[in-house]
Amino acid sequence: MAFNTAGFLFFFLPVSLILYWLTPGKNAKNGLLAALSLLFYAFGGLAQLPVLLLAAVWNYGLGLCLGPERPRRRLWLGLGVAGDLALLGVYKYLGFALSLLGLSRLYKPLGLPLGISFFTFHGISYLLDVYRGRGEPERRFDRLFLYIAFFPRLLAGPIVRWGDAREEICAREVTPEDTASGLRRFVLGLAKKLLLSESAGAVANAVFALETRELGSALAWAGALAYCLQLYFDFSGYSDMAIGLGRCFGFRFPENFRYPYAARSLGEFWRRWHMTLNRWFVDYLYIPLGGSRRGTAVTIRNTLIVFFFTGLWHGAGWTFILWGLWHGLFVSLERLGSKPLRRLEGSNPGRVLLHMYTLLVVMLGFVMFRAQSVGQGLGYLGRMFAFAPGSVLTAEAVLTPGRLAGLCLGVLFSLPALPFLRSRLRSGEVWINALVLLGFLLCVLAMAGEGFSPFIYQQF
Repeated sequence: MAFNTAGFLFFFLPVSLILYWLTPGKNAKNGLLAALSLLFYAFGGLAQLPVLLLAAVWNYGLGLCLGPERPRRRLWLGLGVAGDLALLGVYKYLGFALSLLGLSRLYKPLGLPLGISFFTFHGISYLLDVYRGRGEPERRFDRLFLYIAFFPRLLAGPIVRWGDAREEICAREVTPEDTASGLRRFVLGLAKKLLLSESAGAVANAVFALETRELGSALAWAGALAYCLQLYFDFSGYSDMAIGLGRCFGFRFPENFRYPYAARSLGEFWRRWHMTLNRWFVDYLYIPLGGSRRGTAVTIRNTLIVFFFTGLWHGAGWTFILWGLWHGLFVSLERLGSKPLRRLEGSNPGRVLLHMYTLLVVMLGFVMFRAQSVGQGLGYLGRMFAFAPGSVLTAEAVLTPGRLAGLCLGVLFSLPALPFLRSRLRSGEVWINALVLLGFLLCVLAMAGEGFSPFIYQQF
């Protein structure tokens, strides 16, 4: 089940909210949310439900072995994390690893469980936070299952650390203002997905489906821009919906996006893009490796390691690995050239130049991220810089006036236009509520007129 379906909007969500309001007591509410999360996952992948339950039971049992009074805590921690990584590896990376060894004929593809990268990372966070004393081992299974598999963020985040989540699971309050704010945020995310991401995706899908020889340079750049917008509005839209739904049930999830295309460096981009994944890797990989405490060479090594695994986390393929290393390379170069960058930040032309540089690097990286193979990605990048005119008829068929208008709106709203408009509106709440209602109606019309489109990050 996905957030952008009629079944979720008009049945699952309202029934869940009504049952939650009617259920007395925090423990009963947590049990209800755990059951609803189980049901939500079953709608999307009943055959994969045992994998989710196995991950929850595994982390629950190993977590009990990590209490401060328990012996051999390091051994239990290593076993628990290894089990989580093994589960992720078997379902997501085994086929890729065997293909590198020339043994792909021995592998029978397994269906990738929905959200496996997210619920395994939540499990690892739980074990590490308990081991480090950032939270007690959870003795109620329903509470831990709720942390690992809470349906608003189960399939695509945000990633919430156990040390931050436990207090809200045990004690939280929901006010009518929370519910209203959460629903507004949900509709904002729904509009991003159905109105902006789908519009940009129509261009990106059409362009990337063309043979390389059919691509003119201008159309290739338009397709790359469209995919940047499609991915941003798809993923940030899901995050907005997850944050809004969490708010309706009393949870305050961390922000996951903060206008990343307004960044003026790759380092700043990653402080704005998929922020919870970035913090997860910093907390559980970068800092344990030594962070930036052991000199420039070790810092760059650690940065490249983190971005290698960031790329690999997104998918088992060379395109994702190269995309991660591409970002790691530029983040490392920015560390080496920090003084010139600071000088450029001191002037308006310099800031414009840095913004253009960041967008260029991000856009080129996303071409490889989107490509089906390294060869296709390199071929596409080559067409972008070939200055070839391409077919006018093909360009006109792809870039219709409606799609061009959608791209223009996407560019506008990928930058901080909404906060600016909100600050300028008088009687802000009235206007915002009216816009939310209008946005919801437009989303319903879009759902009725278009086929279902899954969220991109569900595949990760």
